[in-house]
Amino acid sequence: MSSDPVSERRKDLLRIVVQEYVDSAQPVASQSIADKYNLGVSSATIRNDMAALERDGLLTHPHTSAGRVPTDAGYRYFVRHLVPNMELPFSERRMIRRQFHQSRREIDQWLRLSTAVLSQASNAAALATTPRAVHSRIKHLELIGIRDAVMLLVLVLEEGAVKQQIVSLDGPVTQDELSQTSNELNEQLAGADVARIATWFPLLTPLGQDVAHLLVDMMKRLDGREGERIYRDGLAQILEAPEFSEGETARRVVKVMEQGSLLEEILDQLVEINDVQVLIAGEGRFVELQDISLVLTQYGIENQVTGMIGVIGPLRMPYGRTIGAVRYVAALMSDLMHEFYGSQ
Repeated sequence: MSSDPVSERRKDLLRIVVQEYVDSAQPVASQSIADKYNLGVSSATIRNDMAALERDGLLTHPHTSAGRVPTDAGYRYFVRHLVPNMELPFSERRMIRRQFHQSRREIDQWLRLSTAVLSQASNAAALATTPRAVHSRIKHLELIGIRDAVMLLVLVLEEGAVKQQIVSLDGPVTQDELSQTSNELNEQLAGADVARIATWFPLLTPLGQDVAHLLVDMMKRLDGREGERIYRDGLAQILEAPEFSEGETARRVVKVMEQGSLLEEILDQLVEINDVQVLIAGEGRFVELQDISLVLTQYGIENQVTGMIGVIGPLRMPYGRTIGAVRYVAALMSDLMHEFYGSQ
């Protein structure tokens, strides 16, 4: 016996209701489905099947309408079982690829472009985060004396980030001592992450140990979300959706888009996703996301340096096209990242 209680005919009917509602933003009536689609059954049978889908919690109907609309559970069922595996049209993919290759060869420029492209492709809002290392690794460091007991620590990471920190020392140190220490650390710690640096502590000179502790603190902050930037586009576009025309709903959408700490909390819980993930109405985890869908995925170099990219929109979203757009732009960004870091 199948574990899925929804019959094939009712799956087809749910697919039609979702797609019609996405297109029109109007409740979908059984008679309009019977008139438009050749399902081989009467309007009464369609009405009975829609009532069954309502009992299953997949459809509901507004009090003022005889038609029905998908519930949160209905959208989730559609995305998990029925959404078509769509690609953007070839001409659109070619145009997007050309835009990226004609832009400046800078990650900042690519992130701005990715959100603009996704917002336009999905007719919703889009976001992208700056790439960060899965585990920061040292490429090179320099210790530069500023005054007798003050130095500048310059840390270059393998993913391309450069961090500087002015450090007060316990006593005077010459530039020769600083250079000798930096040479020692570069020789022993090149390619090291936080865990590997810790194993070297007993083998270092006192000054080397002090610098190594500073390196660990700096890299732990980088391995968190400190310094990560979230790029956004399309807020005005998403507010044009009928669902977000009411004041309270519009305020909630603006809060999600503009409040960085909330987005960071959401992204932290989704950081390990591999393929495109669809988060519908918060999935019971985020009350701020009721009436909102997120379509998100990672881009970058797996297990090395990655960011997040995606779309924020109403539940009434063209999921097939949006998933295809997010997947394509993420793959394009990943290709560009391979080229960018491969040339460093």
